[in-house]
Amino acid sequence: MTKRTASGETNGGRSGRPFPWFGLAIWIALPFSASLTGILFPPGPWYDSLNTPPWTPPDWLFGPAWTYLYASMGLAAFLVWRSGGGSRARAALGLFFLQLALNAGWTPLFFGLHAMGWALVEILVLLAAAAATALAFFRVRRAAGMLLLPYLAWLTYAAALNAALWRLNPRGVP
Repeated sequence: MTKRTASGETNGGRSGRPFPWFGLAIWIALPFSASLTGILFPPGPWYDSLNTPPWTPPDWLFGPAWTYLYASMGLAAFLVWRSGGGSRARAALGLFFLQLALNAGWTPLFFGLHAMGWALVEILVLLAAAAATALAFFRVRRAAGMLLLPYLAWLTYAAALNAALWRLNPRGVP
């Protein structure tokens, strides 16, 4: 049964605890901080000049895809944070922050330094960290782990694209 607090907010049936809307907003906003490196290191003319595989997504797809992925990552982290899972939740959130830092680090390597080989190594480490995060999230709350599955799929695709770009552009430029 959903109850209303004195302010009229619902608390999802948890007696005495209002729903932490501010906490939800913070956790959803947090992953978007990783995208700030994209402002500093945009794709630009260098990326436009690369030879690309035919399965390269159109530029317009990246914004909506990452908006969805960052929002779902934040919701997943919120669910783990809210779970009250103790040390298991803390460990899972530690992995979340690790993979978020790795996520932010790929853009400067690839777009900033044009170091496609190092960016490939980095994204593979990111993929492993994100997989460990998803597994840890599953152990705390199944829904949180499920929310990370599209992110893992996108990272797998992005790693394959990174590898293909490196192979097609061995010197970093055509």
